[in-house]
Amino acid sequence: MGGPRAQPAHPGRQVTSAGRPPAGLTSPLAHLGILAHSTEGAALAFLAFCQEGYRRTGRNEHPDVTLDYIAFGASMPAWEAGDYAAVRATLAISAGRLARAGADFFACPDNTAHLALAAPGPPLPLPGLHIAEVVADQAAAEGRQRVAVLGTKYLMDSPLYPQVLAARGIGCELPATTDRLVLNEIIFGELVNGVFTDASRQEYLRVIGGLAARGCDAVALACTEIPLLIPAGAAPLPALDSTRLLARAAYLTAVGDRPLPTWRGGPAS
Repeated sequence: MGGPRAQPAHPGRQVTSAGRPPAGLTSPLAHLGILAHSTEGAALAFLAFCQEGYRRTGRNEHPDVTLDYIAFGASMPAWEAGDYAAVRATLAISAGRLARAGADFFACPDNTAHLALAAPGPPLPLPGLHIAEVVADQAAAEGRQRVAVLGTKYLMDSPLYPQVLAARGIGCELPATTDRLVLNEIIFGELVNGVFTDASRQEYLRVIGGLAARGCDAVALACTEIPLLIPAGAAPLPALDSTRLLARAAYLTAVGDRPLPTWRGGPAS
């Protein structure tokens, strides 16, 4: 009790095409830890992970999952001050609790939190999937050439997505400064509180339409609440849903169809 559990031999696990161990196999599936930093996005990721199990197996089965959440409101002063180290320290507490709960790896369904996770500091107690890497990999798999990125002002003002997309030969477009402020206000004033209005949806669709006119062939919904406002197929561009893409990657990792991550904080690879 108390210390992080040794990682199982994940690459050696055997699973059926349905995503579960064959009959008689005792090798366990990996235990996912959801490192939450916003309410609605974390809840959607949890649901999507569990639903992925049903979608693949036809039964209410999925690998073990534990969620830990320190309310993000406690970190807002640090975000506003640009004190990413303080936010990272809070997230590391959650990661430690997930490790003690037996999680083998984490997924953090909060794009902006990855700015803090990238800040200098000791290695996180668990390895984790990097949400921007997951989204960029999907963009590359789809053959995208120029991706629009929507998220919080902290994320849109950062080089995170331009860098991970450029590493895959993909261009990146961001909204104009005034539009970034509008989108950010909707996120923090409404979406994180479970408020989804048609007026805000139209604002997002307006911005996406403008980015389409600038030559984008997809839009990354790089705030995990945005998919709740803009459902699949509603945008004028194909959407890269960061929340569900991360949940699917976490499921594939947990069942052994994807290797355990090695990233423990710091810049994206």
